Amino acid sequence: MTDADVPSSNATKAGSPVVMVVAWLWVTVPFLYGLYQLAEKSSKLFE
Repeated sequence: MTDADVPSSNATKAGSPVVMVVAWLWVTVPFLYGLYQLAEKSSKLFE
């Protein structure tokens, strides 16, 4: 039996869907806000 045959404890433990959604929002909201600010400020360069 090799390590590939034994399921990893990390692979079998899937986090709570609520935690996953919060984690995605924690990253996505600031990223989208940054893109919005970038588009707003860079559009002034082309006026």
